[in-house]
Amino acid sequence: MNIQVSNNFKKMTAKAIVSIALFILSYILLLILGIGLTILSVIGGIAIIMAKPMLATLALGIGLASLGFFVVVFLFKFIFKKHKIDRSHLTEITKDEEPKLFKFIEDIVVAIDTNFPNKVYLSTDVNASVFYDSSFWSMFFPIKKNLQIGLGLVNTITEQEFKAILAHEFGHFSQRSMKVGSYVYNVNQVIFNMLYDNESFDKMIQKWASISGYFSIFVMISLKIIQGIQWILRKMYDYVNLNYMALSREMEFHADEVAANIAGYPPLKHSLLRMDLADHSYNSVLNFYGDKISENIKSDNIYKEQSYVMNFLGKESSLNFKDNLPLVTELETSKYNKSKLNIKNQWASHPSVEERVLNIEKTNIIKENPSNFPAIALFNNPEELQINLTAKLFSNIEYNDKITSFKMDEFKSEYVKSFKKNTFNKIFNGYYDNKNPNYFDLATIEAANKLEPFETLFSKEKVDMVYDYIGLENDKNTLTSISNKDFSIKTFDYDGQKYKANDANELLPKLEKEIENLKTKITENDIKIYNYYYQISLNNGTNEELKLRYSNFFKFDKKFDQQIELYSNLLNSTHFFHIVTPIEQINSNLIELKKLEKELKKEISNILNQEIYSTEITERIKENFEKYLAEDWVYFSNQKYIEHELQILFTSINDYNYLLSRGYFLTKKGLLNLKNKLFENENHFA
Repeated sequence: MNIQVSNNFKKMTAKAIVSIALFILSYILLLILGIGLTILSVIGGIAIIMAKPMLATLALGIGLASLGFFVVVFLFKFIFKKHKIDRSHLTEITKDEEPKLFKFIEDIVVAIDTNFPNKVYLSTDVNASVFYDSSFWSMFFPIKKNLQIGLGLVNTITEQEFKAILAHEFGHFSQRSMKVGSYVYNVNQVIFNMLYDNESFDKMIQKWASISGYFSIFVMISLKIIQGIQWILRKMYDYVNLNYMALSREMEFHADEVAANIAGYPPLKHSLLRMDLADHSYNSVLNFYGDKISENIKSDNIYKEQSYVMNFLGKESSLNFKDNLPLVTELETSKYNKSKLNIKNQWASHPSVEERVLNIEKTNIIKENPSNFPAIALFNNPEELQINLTAKLFSNIEYNDKITSFKMDEFKSEYVKSFKKNTFNKIFNGYYDNKNPNYFDLATIEAANKLEPFETLFSKEKVDMVYDYIGLENDKNTLTSISNKDFSIKTFDYDGQKYKANDANELLPKLEKEIENLKTKITENDIKIYNYYYQISLNNGTNEELKLRYSNFFKFDKKFDQQIELYSNLLNSTHFFHIVTPIEQINSNLIELKKLEKELKKEISNILNQEIYSTEITERIKENFEKYLAEDWVYFSNQKYIEHELQILFTSINDYNYLLSRGYFLTKKGLLNLKNKLFENENHFA
């Protein structure tokens, strides 16, 4: 097979190679300057000592000589860093174990005319990828590539879709430009080491500086030089990686074309569009069992449960099904995305799914008699494999007592119960899924002479209006960031028209006006919704309960903003714990933190006494809160942090944030449940 690479592919390959060459030249130049500085500083140090031999000049001379030495050590230290490759999360499989799968792979390899993978691994997740051991020597010599197959992916596709996905991966095998990735990987290792992996280096120079005040002067100078080197490295990192990301996107398009030629474009399209749902289903099951750790419950086969959840969510979203799998369409993936702003993500390693689908549709290749059996059937004993990988997935979790497992019927029942507990009724047509009732003054609302029909209040038009508003808000925030130069871009498209980055500020007033108009319309609809339910509530005497639910929600909503601000301030005030901070600054920061802790402890005490949180506060949360409230923790003593005290603090802050979000959700759900009950009662007696 010979699929011609595009001119853009060739162009991006050349740019990526040039950027790597420029990095190498820049690094060599920095080395030459660093070595030159070391020689000069040593000569200067010797000259100072020789000019007037005494203790002070000896200290100055040694300090000056150390200046260049530290710069050179900084430039060379990445060489001594060892990189350990961890493959404990992978399970290697062989041809003897899985002959049918290996025959399937071999047929694709032959069709593409590429090399068979060095090794084939299974992972637990929803993924498939090519990888290799990228070392210094891999930049110069051919290296065999490995294939990783996620069982969570195989579990949610057909054989033909699997063929398309593997053909895509083997399309990468045939790309000579993959070697560029090895260079970029090593460049990134060097840059990362010099920018962020400096703990031992920092300790070394701090220890040296503490020996003498003279030494500390030259340490400060060397640190300033190193900061300059780091600035250059950051610029080079952006330059190298932006060019490589552009090449990577072209490599994805090319690999997609290989896949379309082998399996036809529809199987690849369907699997791409279903991927997010498959991944979401997999993670939903993981999160479900994450909540069951305290109950010592685990899964025996997460993949059967993943299939159930994916099909359940597909039905909840009214998706069509084909080959017993949900058929996700382009419309389904974008129906709630109302953004008019289009910014090319220069840092994306992959094109968007929409771009990839458009690209493969152009091939218009359709294969006859596709195999639509479940891809999992290619394995010898699928269920045993699923059980083994599930056991591996749960093997690192520590349970407190005897472990039990849910039977499939138990899982279904518990999952559906959890789903209903954490979602809003479908009767509202998604109107409230990503919006809350807008505030209005309940005391000034007059009864409407004519009520809007229920179908109109929650129609597609009204739901679209909500998502138009959300899209505009998101666009406004992004344009504000562009205007403030938070994003380094030159141009963007808005509503089909191209703008320069400097024009972002001119668009904002227009968006703000549109946002205000839409907000007014949505609030008007929310008032009509209130009137509709209030009229129903008058018929059965629950009007005061409805008003109280609305009033409580508006109060909670107002206070929630203040509580989230406290949480944000706590995050900012505790950030210094995560970075190297001078002792004087630590003590100063702790004084400021104590002021916020007074507010936090007051908030936590209130939460512990509020009924709405009673079902959400677990024994673990309660125990940690009580421990936190019982003491005035110091966090820092004898020039070091007290780890167990910090653990109590951070757990309390995180649990506080979690309970705030749960309280908000439950208050909103309580209001919507009452509305649903009123509607059902009205229609029952109608």
